[in-house]
Amino acid sequence: MAKDDASAAMPAVPNLELANHIFVLRNARLKDMHEASRKALMDSIKSESQAPLLKYLKDEQLVDWDEKLYSQLAAVNEERVAELEKKIADAKESEDELAIIESTLALGMYYTGICDREKAISTLRETFSLTAAAGSKIDIHLTIIRINLFFNDKAATAKELEAAQVEIEKGGDWERKNRYKTYKGVYLMSIRQFTEAADLLIDSFATFTSTELTSYENVVCWGIVCGALALSRVDLKKRIVDSPEILSLAPTTPQLEPLTMLTNSLYTGEYATFLEALAKVETQIMHPSMYLAPHAGYFVREMRCKAYAQLLESYLTLNIKSMANTFGVSVDFLDADLSRLVPQKKLNCVVDKVHGVIITNRPDSKNAQYQQLIKQGDALLTKLQKYGAAVRLYGADQQY
Repeated sequence: MAKDDASAAMPAVPNLELANHIFVLRNARLKDMHEASRKALMDSIKSESQAPLLKYLKDEQLVDWDEKLYSQLAAVNEERVAELEKKIADAKESEDELAIIESTLALGMYYTGICDREKAISTLRETFSLTAAAGSKIDIHLTIIRINLFFNDKAATAKELEAAQVEIEKGGDWERKNRYKTYKGVYLMSIRQFTEAADLLIDSFATFTSTELTSYENVVCWGIVCGALALSRVDLKKRIVDSPEILSLAPTTPQLEPLTMLTNSLYTGEYATFLEALAKVETQIMHPSMYLAPHAGYFVREMRCKAYAQLLESYLTLNIKSMANTFGVSVDFLDADLSRLVPQKKLNCVVDKVHGVIITNRPDSKNAQYQQLIKQGDALLTKLQKYGAAVRLYGADQQY
């Protein structure tokens, strides 16, 4: 980072997979995953000597406290910090500016790796003040963003993204701009801005290099989730269903199976299959993700609404029982769902319970264009009438 090399891989610290394991431990719904997540965390803590992370988990009441282990890990941390601080002191003594920057950065990255949030950010900000290289400044912002994502601090993440954007506008290179695009897409997804996130994440498919943030498979997965909800049917076909990146990855990536099943069935109108896939996406993709879990209920409701609207576009009236059969659900379930969605104006239709039919009231695109043409024609006719009156008045004046 200090050498401003955009092509160099950024250190994957903090390890955001650990943050997701922490999320799993906090979630009672995922109790079947608790043992594996706790083991993954403890294995990392021991192998990477992450004393600050162990203390954080203890403070969050997520692991049993082991004072002896903590003391051993803390001693390793203190020894390594002393070594790095000596390098900084030696660099300052020799007045080697590049060595000062590199050694200070190394200390900041070490704190980042052991999940000492406060010391990591303060040391990285010190490094930021020492370096003049635009690329290195952007890398530091991106590292602080990862720290804030690790600790689920959305306000701090948003602020750091804005700061990174300022540096990118000053002179960010192509690769760092692409990295930033992925970071911002993940953040926007985490705050339920699915439309904006979809554009950024899907655009990242072909240029992804942010392995320090997450895996390529995860980015594709998240792009599909956001795109499924945000994209029109035409764009869904173009950017998701027929995406060469998704088509090439799907055969070797089991986690994509329910997502491709979801988007393909939505596009082709296989609505019973769609709801089956939606249930799998909720339990297999949404619930175990620290970014998506808070939005799982919203996503499922909105996706059902999207599918209902897509089906109803083809009808003026539709029998409720027929629609329920199409979706593979009971009439009572569909009636309850529509009773919630219609009053909220999520669907442009009315339910006639007496006759058991749904009556749509959404004008189709051609009808909307026709109404717009009439409106524009009326406006033009009014202008012509005024013009004609003015001409007649002028002609009358000329006669006198």
